[in-house]
Amino acid sequence: MSRARFARRAAVTAAYCGGGLGVLVSAATGLLIAQAKLARRTVGRGWPAIPDSQGVYLSRNALDAAKPIELLMIGDSSAAGLGVADPTETPGALIASGLASIASRPVRVTSVAFTGARSAHLNDQIEHALAAVPEPAVAVLLIGANDVTHRVRRATSVRLLVDAVARLRAMGCEVVVATCPDLGTVEPIAQPLRYLARRSSRRLAAAQTIGVVEAGGRSVSFGDILGPEFSARPREMFGPDRFHPSATGYASAAMVLLPSVCAALGYWPEDEIEPDYRRGEGVFPVGLAAVEAVESAGTEVAGASVAGRERGPRGRWALLRRRDPIPTRQPG
Repeated sequence: MSRARFARRAAVTAAYCGGGLGVLVSAATGLLIAQAKLARRTVGRGWPAIPDSQGVYLSRNALDAAKPIELLMIGDSSAAGLGVADPTETPGALIASGLASIASRPVRVTSVAFTGARSAHLNDQIEHALAAVPEPAVAVLLIGANDVTHRVRRATSVRLLVDAVARLRAMGCEVVVATCPDLGTVEPIAQPLRYLARRSSRRLAAAQTIGVVEAGGRSVSFGDILGPEFSARPREMFGPDRFHPSATGYASAAMVLLPSVCAALGYWPEDEIEPDYRRGEGVFPVGLAAVEAVESAGTEVAGASVAGRERGPRGRWALLRRRDPIPTRQPG
């Protein structure tokens, strides 16, 4: 249906309904606003301060004398670890410990993430990080959820993220971005707001993937990482506010990111193996890879080349890998 026909039909409907359509629209808008306010009152309220994850992490086989790998944690409350009391349960500590074990080197974490951060805060966060660590090896960014809940325009959100990734890459820092999770799986968000949150977050995640790859970073889809596993065990995987992950939930998220962090630094031997086309891996135009990645949590998208060329007739080439997360240790 053309826009003109749609407009005419809407006008006729409004005329026959005697203004009823406007009442319904107003009611729906009021419902969404009420649901958003209720969700905000529930999420992240009354929690203790975020534990400080900064410091050097070692492993049993790490060489103490080796120069630490400098790891930056940038982004929102999920990057900081809101909801856990033990610093070792934060994403930064979990990723650093795993990286130290795999690389046999110490890893120093510098975290500038904070609760409520949006893409507009990334530049300032990077400024603070670089003041402490002039030459970081790798930066992990978790950003996007607050852009959705604050209704930041998708183009603006992605532009700010691309600027941040490009700035870090220009100085030789590897960048791994966890794209916006599917907010349609979060319990405190009721329908129909949940449907709108799901649509907005998935669209932002796809756009983030394209922008990150174009800027020289690699993305990891958080897609439905808050979906099947979290839906099956919500009391275990979510924290008290049913929005932020619990310690178990953060461990699952960190182990999804760890393989890509290791790969970015050259510590992941599986990168020497050809993509498994039976699993849908391979080289695709970045737009297609972005759409595919949104559908499956843990999917990594990074720049690639075909016949020595980074771009094809449909844009930037991208390598899509469906990395298996590192299993987390079960309690007991």
